[in-house]
Amino acid sequence: MSKAASQVPGLVKTLGLPQIVALYIGAVIGSGVLLIPGLAAEMAGPASILAWVLMSVLVLPMAITMGLLSARYPSSGGVSTFVRNAYGNNAGNIVGWFFLLSVPIGAPILSVTGANYLAVLLNWGDLQIYVAAALILITVVLMNVFGMHVAARVQTIVVALIISILVLAIVASLPHASVANFTPFAPHGWMSVISAAGLLFWCFIGWEAVTHLSEEFVDPRKNAIRGVLWSAGIVSLLYLAVAFMTVATHSYGAGISAASLSIMVQLSLGPVGGWIVAVTALFICIATANAYVGAASRIAYSLATEKIAPRWFGILHAKYRTPVGGLLFLSLCFVVVLSVLYFGVISLSELIVLPNATFFATYIGGCLAGVRLLHDSRAGRLAAWTSLVFTVGLYPFLGWSALYPIVIAVILFLWQKRYKKTA
Repeated sequence: MSKAASQVPGLVKTLGLPQIVALYIGAVIGSGVLLIPGLAAEMAGPASILAWVLMSVLVLPMAITMGLLSARYPSSGGVSTFVRNAYGNNAGNIVGWFFLLSVPIGAPILSVTGANYLAVLLNWGDLQIYVAAALILITVVLMNVFGMHVAARVQTIVVALIISILVLAIVASLPHASVANFTPFAPHGWMSVISAAGLLFWCFIGWEAVTHLSEEFVDPRKNAIRGVLWSAGIVSLLYLAVAFMTVATHSYGAGISAASLSIMVQLSLGPVGGWIVAVTALFICIATANAYVGAASRIAYSLATEKIAPRWFGILHAKYRTPVGGLLFLSLCFVVVLSVLYFGVISLSELIVLPNATFFATYIGGCLAGVRLLHDSRAGRLAAWTSLVFTVGLYPFLGWSALYPIVIAVILFLWQKRYKKTA
């Protein structure tokens, strides 16, 4: 691929270090912080805290790999550009489509999750839930139409609110912490810690999303890796603090683990705590959806310039120079996915495994690219190999959803073959 293709013209460098950190945090901290600490504690008891420490260490090489690659190859193509530079256009195009076809499913799931937390407090029915979910997605799409500088500023404010609310939840629960809640430390045996670690992986996915915004970084060589390190530290500290206080207050157990954060907050704040968690959930879903919608619209733009996606995917807004073609594609998909969920054609739990699989496949592609492209950096090579072994080792445990990326690759291969014949 030529240099001109790898550096797609038209996007504006507007993202400084604070915005980059906010985008990373917003992409990584998902609804898992509301659910997983309690579920992990129920699975492994107080020893689940060791699983959080383990995962915080293991995902760091993955984050560093993505940061180093973004610094060297800033592009709206993100991981697909890294793979393209390492293994050629066909491999890069496949990884690009992996990511692009994750977000049309993943973003509606996030919006419905956020709406559901409000629904519990407001006694909403399905119609109100899905109207609220649609409004969340419309808000995120409009922010990205007006420019990443607008979306990034909003993201910075939202992430600051998320951090403030989580810190409030941690501090409010301190009076109810007890050393007695740490015994027995491993009630279900030490293997339960490994099982809990596998569950926690989903809380740390998101580093790949911001790579698609790296072309808009101000000084990517300096800020990409700094952004990764700052955000990785903040995310790990937040997760560890919430998980520790969940155990210290024993805010988990049969029937309450999925609402552990709400239970923990309500110990001190009562019903107001329920509202705090609901607002937190809403902010988290908006922040995560914002990061992924911005990234996916840019990969759509990049694929269009590579002539591996419909030409209209590459349309830029005349004034704001934002990828409105990609945003239109995502919006159409959102309508379809929300409709399918609303009419009960498929459930959230059945649907969520599909984007998980394509995100996983995207990571594997990025790690493979890192192995080749970061060969001249000792730290980069070590980070890439560590994250590659980690992701490949976990991939078979995805079950039947592991076939979804394979189906996408086969369809794209057949489409490319037919395109070459007719060209």
